[in-house]
Amino acid sequence: MFKKWTAIVLILVLLLSSGCSQKPAEQPENEVPEGTQTQELQKPATSLNPLTGVYETEGIANIRPVAVMINNDVRAQNAQAGLPEADIIYETEIEGGETRLMAVFQDVEKVQNIGTIRSARIPYIDLAQGHQAVYIHRGGDAASVLPYLSQFDRIDVHEGNYGERLDNGLALEHTLYTHGPALWQGITSKFTTTLENVQPWQNFAKEDETVTLSGGAANKVAVAFSGNFKSVFVYDSATGLYERNFKNTVPTEYFTKESTKVKNVVVCLANIYTHANGAHRMIPWGSGEGYYITNGGYQAIKWSKADANAPLKFTNADGTPLTMSAGNTWVCFSSSQYSVPTFE
Repeated sequence: MFKKWTAIVLILVLLLSSGCSQKPAEQPENEVPEGTQTQELQKPATSLNPLTGVYETEGIANIRPVAVMINNDVRAQNAQAGLPEADIIYETEIEGGETRLMAVFQDVEKVQNIGTIRSARIPYIDLAQGHQAVYIHRGGDAASVLPYLSQFDRIDVHEGNYGERLDNGLALEHTLYTHGPALWQGITSKFTTTLENVQPWQNFAKEDETVTLSGGAANKVAVAFSGNFKSVFVYDSATGLYERNFKNTVPTEYFTKESTKVKNVVVCLANIYTHANGAHRMIPWGSGEGYYITNGGYQAIKWSKADANAPLKFTNADGTPLTMSAGNTWVCFSSSQYSVPTFE
C-alpha cells in the first residue's frame, strides 16, 4: 500500500514539473514582432520665407522674389489671378484716382496663374527694387517709365513672351495673364535667381505668437486712395485674417474663386505728387507716418525708405522696431493730404 501511494505522488510531481516547464517565456516589453520595423516620422526640412516670416519649403529663403504688376481696374477685379498666393501686395495711385497692384512672390514658380498684367509705374519699380525682385509688367510710358526701368532686371510680358491672352469677357487690355512655372523658367535663363545673406523683410513674430496692438479696435479698416478708389479690409476672428473688399463687394480670383485674405495691413501716408508728365502719381521716398493693422487691432507706426533701391522698413511711433505677425501683408501708400484711414 505504501509503495502504491509513493508511486502516485511521484507521478503527480512529474506532471506538475512538466506543466511548469511548458510555460511560455516572457517577451521583453515593447519588443517588435519579427519581420516588422519601426520608422521614425521625419518632418520635411523647411526654411524661413523672408517676405512672411513663415517656415516653408527648404531653400525658399534664398530665392529671388518676383514682383508682378496687376490690373486693378474696377471692371477687371474679378479677373485678377494669383493675389491670394502673393506674399506682399502693394497698392497706390497711378493716375486719374485709380490704383494698381503689385504682387510680390517669394516662389513664383508655384503660382499657376497671375494677372491680368498691366504697365509699369515708377513707384512700383522702386518698391520692387527694395526686394531685389525681378519686375514683371506689360509695357509702360516710353518717355518717362521705360528709360528708368531699363536699368533693372525685368520682363515685359506679352503674347509669345511668357504671356497669354485669355477670353474672360473683358476688353483686350484686361486679358493678359502669365503662368508662374513658365515665367520662372524665363527668369532663370536671363537673370540671377538666388540672393545671398537674405534677411527677413520685417521683424516678424514667431508663427504661433499673437501680436496685440494698443491703438484700438480694427475689425474693419477703410483706406481711401481717391474719391473713387477705397480698399476695405474686414477682419475674421475665426481665421485671424483680413478679407479685402471693394465697393461693398468681395473681388474673387478668376480661376479659383477665392477672395484675397491677408494677415497684415500697413497704411503708409505720403505726400504723393504728380510726375512731370502731368499724369502719373509719384511717391517721395524718405519717411512718414502710418498705421499697422493685425489681429483685429491697430497702432500708429512710422515707415522709411531711404531711396529707390532701399528696402521699406516699419517702426513703432517711437522709433523702436515694430514686430509684425508672421503672414502675408497688404501695403497701402495713400496721400497724407486727404487720405485718413478709418477703423471700426
